[in-house]
Order: sequence, then C-alpha cells, then structure tokens
Amino acid sequence: MFEIGFSELLLVGVVALLVLGPERLPVAMRTVGRGLGQARQAMNMLRAQVEREIDMPALDDAALRKLEQDIRQGVSLDEAPARERTS
Repeated sequence: MFEIGFSELLLVGVVALLVLGPERLPVAMRTVGRGLGQARQAMNMLRAQVEREIDMPALDDAALRKLEQDIRQGVSLDEAPARERTS
C-alpha cells in the first residue's frame, strides 16, 4: 500500500524528535501505536462482518410471501372484531 523505506522512517523519526522533544516523543509514539491498533481492530471487525453477510444463505421468496399472507390474514381477522365492538 505505502512504500515507505527505512530512510523515510528514519527521517520521520528525527523530525518527530526535533519537534516533540525527547520527553513527549515516547508518549506520542504510544498514542500513535494505540490508534493504529484500534484502527486495525476496527478494520478486522468490519471485514469479518462483511464476510458473514456474504456467507448468509439467500432468503426464500416463497416463505416470505407465505409469511406476509399469514400476517395480512391475521391483521384482517383482528380488525373485524374491533369494529364490531366500537359499533
């Protein structure tokens, strides 16, 4: 992804040492390390979720249509007695 060699990393380290100083550099590096670890963990969780979604079996349309019909029949059966009670 990123082609960063040893010389580039060394240059970044020297600049960070000059900018942050020797007291704050370890804390900054620890914070960056934690952030990268959390980002990597989030990406792994996202990848696992996508793989689970892809591996899910396809839903059967016939079963869903039957369920919809059953629900509609149940709703229409429940509505008739309610109308009779209010009249």
